[in-house]
Amino acid sequence: MVPDPPCRIPCRRGFSVSYMGRFLLSRVDPVAQGEKLAQALTVRGRTLYYCPSPLFGYGLNLILDKLPADSAVLCIETDEQLYGFSLGNIGGDILNHPRLRFVRMNDPATLCAYVEDTWGKRAFRRLETVKLSGGWRLFPQIYDAFAGALERNIVTEWGNAMTIIRLGRRYSRNTIRNLGLLSGARSVRALFFDKPVLVLGAGPSLDPALDALAACFGGAPNKPRADGLSLPSLRPFAIICVDTCLPSLYERNVRPDLVVVLESQLWNLRDFIGLGRWNIPLAMDISSLNAHRNILGGETYLFTSLWSRPSLFERLNAALLLPAPIPPLGSVGLCAAALALELSAAQVVTCGLDFSFSPDSFHARSSPGHLEKLRRQNRFRSLLNGEAVFRKGTFKTRAKNGEQVYSNPGLKSYRDLFEQEFARNGSPAREGSGTEQGKDSRAGRLFDITGTGLPLGIPVLSPEEAFAVLTSDAPARPARPVPALPDKALVRGFIKSEREKLAMLKETLAGARPSANLEELLDYCSYLWLYFPECAGTNGTRPSAQNISFLKRVRTEIDPFLRDFDTGLLELEE
Repeated sequence: MVPDPPCRIPCRRGFSVSYMGRFLLSRVDPVAQGEKLAQALTVRGRTLYYCPSPLFGYGLNLILDKLPADSAVLCIETDEQLYGFSLGNIGGDILNHPRLRFVRMNDPATLCAYVEDTWGKRAFRRLETVKLSGGWRLFPQIYDAFAGALERNIVTEWGNAMTIIRLGRRYSRNTIRNLGLLSGARSVRALFFDKPVLVLGAGPSLDPALDALAACFGGAPNKPRADGLSLPSLRPFAIICVDTCLPSLYERNVRPDLVVVLESQLWNLRDFIGLGRWNIPLAMDISSLNAHRNILGGETYLFTSLWSRPSLFERLNAALLLPAPIPPLGSVGLCAAALALELSAAQVVTCGLDFSFSPDSFHARSSPGHLEKLRRQNRFRSLLNGEAVFRKGTFKTRAKNGEQVYSNPGLKSYRDLFEQEFARNGSPAREGSGTEQGKDSRAGRLFDITGTGLPLGIPVLSPEEAFAVLTSDAPARPARPVPALPDKALVRGFIKSEREKLAMLKETLAGARPSANLEELLDYCSYLWLYFPECAGTNGTRPSAQNISFLKRVRTEIDPFLRDFDTGLLELEE
């Protein structure tokens, strides 16, 4: 039922609004009400001021007058009638102000995308809500969801910037070293699983879930029979796992069909100790540590996590050499889920993506972290993980099964990102959602097994229900061409061309070449400076070539990268 249109009520100054049986502004002096709220507001730089349901916009002019040049005002209305009412009653000088946007939306994800498209990533450091009217009280949950999504997006973007500052140099160097792999390792899109997929993380809930699934196959809970879960030939589903849970699977004789590796540093090599002859295919990020390649004896497949937008990725893509790109998800568990949805048209069930822990369990049994805890136990060191439980920022929360567990802001941010990226894949398919049949082929096919992990925003199944999903018939495999391996001469030529450009930049900075094209060379070799703090914080915008401090830091980076290009060339000869 459509409500009556909003009604203007004359007051001492200005107008109030009557709508859906409520007065949404003061019935005495709504102008003074808005101005008082605006005058009490302390404006700050790089702040997005979120104004839900502005109605007449009383007070917005005062906010805009004192707004810094790097801040902005976002007015949003979710009700169609109130949106049209506001458009007709807010002055054009406010609606057309360059630092104000007024939109009508109902989806938080769409709103976050709109903010990024309008002002760019990392344009704001904080969000502040300004409620100039009572219109937000009509739909408080929606407006709170908008504020929460915007705040999480800002936090996530600045968290990504910090990650790039700390690890971006490693990402860039690994990518260049791994260029030599392009002629010998296919893109991960060469794989396709024509059956349901079980995605395994290394959280504590992995153990009971695998026990229950083994029991469904007729095996003993702690020792699967040879004709049970452990035999791929009899298992009607594929397993994609993260590297950390490999030892846990090896102990159970559960052989995965694909292992996903994202780590750019050395520390996770302990996940592979004793597994060198297991012959497991490996999906490896092009920016991950080169030592992961062929570590399990199986074929290596490549993908590209778009952690930033270096021009190198654009040139790789133009040369048809860029492995399958995926969003920058940060967590190897999220990458495994994304690849499972990409590599199969069937149902996908996740397990062990917990983002939570208990005092006595941080990872699954036999994982490196669990074994390290056992090895270090003595009279003075307990098996209980008190350091993590009592660390600043750790909080108690409820798991999917109702149990009390612990989490922290870092884990919680990955959980939120999972829901943001994949919740739509767990929702039922909707008519008119973008495919030729009018339905999203990814929707309605992502599930999670119940346990002690945090809710992920997708349907939760019991182990028995998950077993039924994993043993269901898969849809017919769609036609999909298998990409050929790139020609070795093409890869060699690309690496040499990149190295020559970097050498030219070195000579230019040394004064051995004219500096007329210095700006062009700096942009071409953006992988050298994307992780500098002033560049990561501005989404890849660099200082001018007149900035001597910037040029000196760029110069110190060149020689290690030249050696990395040489390593990539040597890789081609192996």
